[in-house]
Amino acid sequence: MHNYPWIENYCLSLLGTEMDYKVEWSATRFMVCGKMFAMQGGDKSGKLILSLKLKPENGLILREKYPEVIPGYYLNKTHWNSIYLEGTVPDDVLKMMISESYDLIYNALTKKQKESLKPNRVGGN
Repeated sequence: MHNYPWIENYCLSLLGTEMDYKVEWSATRFMVCGKMFAMQGGDKSGKLILSLKLKPENGLILREKYPEVIPGYYLNKTHWNSIYLEGTVPDDVLKMMISESYDLIYNALTKKQKESLKPNRVGGN
């Protein structure tokens, strides 16, 4: 178990997020329009990690501040960061990291992809 039982619900609350399980990686992926913004799995010893894409400068700052934040495990070490989920990164910081990762992927989507994510509006709002 880990210290952040809310991760799945938080990721799924972001517009257009889909979740799948990649058997080959033993990891749960969170994606928007087929592009991954978060991956939850384990390191080689089985410790749970969450990997997120961040702006390189933000990743460096967080790696210096929190020992649980390391360069992306199995991923590009400049753009991706992994967080050990048995650590003490505050919830609000981890939520900010998840949101930044989502925003980086969302902002790279085409206009057509973004339009496909608009929630259907029912009624006269």
